[in-house]
Amino acid sequence: MSRYCVIGAGAAGVSALQQLREAGYEVECFEKTDRVGGHWHTDYDALHLITSRDMTFFENFPMPADYPHFPRRDQIRAYIESYARQHGHYDLINFNTEVLSVDPVPSDGGPVGSAGWRVTTSRGDEGVFDGVLIANGHLWSPKIPPVPGEFTGRQLHSSEYNNVGDLQGQRVLVVGAGNSGCDIAVDVAQHRLESDIVVREGIYFQPKMYFGVPRQQVPFLGEFSPVEQDLIARMLARVSIGENHNYPGLPTPQAKTLADGATTVNDLLLYWIHHGRVTVRPEIDRFDGKTVHFTDGSAADYDSIIWATGFNVSLPFLSEDVIGWRSNVPVRYAGGILPEGAEKLYFVGLIAPRGPQIPIYGQQSKVIARMLALHTEAGPAGLTLTEYFATMQEPELRIDIVRAIWNDQMADTERILAALQASRSVLGVENRATS
Repeated sequence: MSRYCVIGAGAAGVSALQQLREAGYEVECFEKTDRVGGHWHTDYDALHLITSRDMTFFENFPMPADYPHFPRRDQIRAYIESYARQHGHYDLINFNTEVLSVDPVPSDGGPVGSAGWRVTTSRGDEGVFDGVLIANGHLWSPKIPPVPGEFTGRQLHSSEYNNVGDLQGQRVLVVGAGNSGCDIAVDVAQHRLESDIVVREGIYFQPKMYFGVPRQQVPFLGEFSPVEQDLIARMLARVSIGENHNYPGLPTPQAKTLADGATTVNDLLLYWIHHGRVTVRPEIDRFDGKTVHFTDGSAADYDSIIWATGFNVSLPFLSEDVIGWRSNVPVRYAGGILPEGAEKLYFVGLIAPRGPQIPIYGQQSKVIARMLALHTEAGPAGLTLTEYFATMQEPELRIDIVRAIWNDQMADTERILAALQASRSVLGVENRATS
């Protein structure tokens, strides 16, 4: 019987475990830490979901009804752990076991990976798996841009920040205005420290709530198309929080729609800008000791800098020449699932359609289970599934992606798989008829 490997026991990894088990596959998981839940154990203390409780859950496993609309970090961690415990995943996960290498088995001229993958971990050779599901996440390898000069105060990446106890002094600069950067700038301000934030370019801000309801659950929005919803969301935001020019220092978005540009779900930052607890700064030009010079010619002194500048995509166990890379990310097809250049290798969670994330992992894993079935049906003759998708779809390089676009990609992927299954069924019937 074929067996499959899952790398990582975060929300994506346990989703993959569950879907493959339900489909009847033998599966084993490797997790380099001693726990389930991934980054939810190490994120900053002030973190809450930006999507609502009732939209962000594993299939057939809703969050507890006594959770608030936007659960905090430790509640999400407990929820993921309870899902894994309820479904017996702890018996399938090898904890404190880091995957060191995933190497394609020689295939006698066949496509890379078509003969399976040999997995080596910190405890040794784990043998050959018929397929590998990579669910190690993309929020753990910090990205910090180079800046001329030297800053002599405290510096840390947002992934290292827990609370204001990690900071030096009273003057703090947060670099980056994504969801984490804005959350952290607000956390600093609410602890009565001096909080400045670098906002390099205009972004759209969206509140978490409209009419007292989480924004994803406003009933009438579901009656409109994605394009119409985009317009309505911008109009509602204009009424409830105004526009960027109403807040000193915030640049105006160049994108015409939410879909075309960066969007941050946070209105507390705007609240504290108007209360004078947060000051907006432009891009950094250079450092000089504790003095930071900005591109508008201004300068200010800081005791600490927090880099909320995102993450690199990192696959340290996989040789870079095994799959296709472009712009420092793997080239993918099938809604972000299939990496270019390799068969029987799958990504779970290496794409972030805007909106609730946890349901995405289950959707991807279900599609992967269908792909495994096609590979199994093909038998020794093999199936070049990734090569086929590369002829049918455009390559995907994004991590952040508009949900409606990803939904279309997944629908197209389902259509292609259904056609492949149908064609193989017809071929099987013809072969039996002539044998």
